[in-house]
Amino acid sequence: MASKRVLIKPLISEKLTELTEKNRTYGFVVDPKANKIEIKDAIQKMYDVKVEEVRTVNRLGKHGWQRTPFGISKGTKGKMKKAYVTLKEGQEIDFFSNI
Repeated sequence: MASKRVLIKPLISEKLTELTEKNRTYGFVVDPKANKIEIKDAIQKMYDVKVEEVRTVNRLGKHGWQRTPFGISKGTKGKMKKAYVTLKEGQEIDFFSNI
């Protein structure tokens, strides 16, 4: 059986950078079918850190439209699942170490 990819990409924004500095909280886009235990195990394995708490949010796809020369084009943006992970005291993840 093929293993599924739980972590898709890290979220990097001003708000998350502030949360990281205050509370050691990091954000990730994860597989919509992944649960909190799978997310915790994947982060601990990939980044070699200890996870204290995992919170998840399911974002629904947004509907939108755009006026084009050929008429109105309607569509949706995809839905996604986000995970906010709080690390234990003294732990940190450096996303920019490989750049």
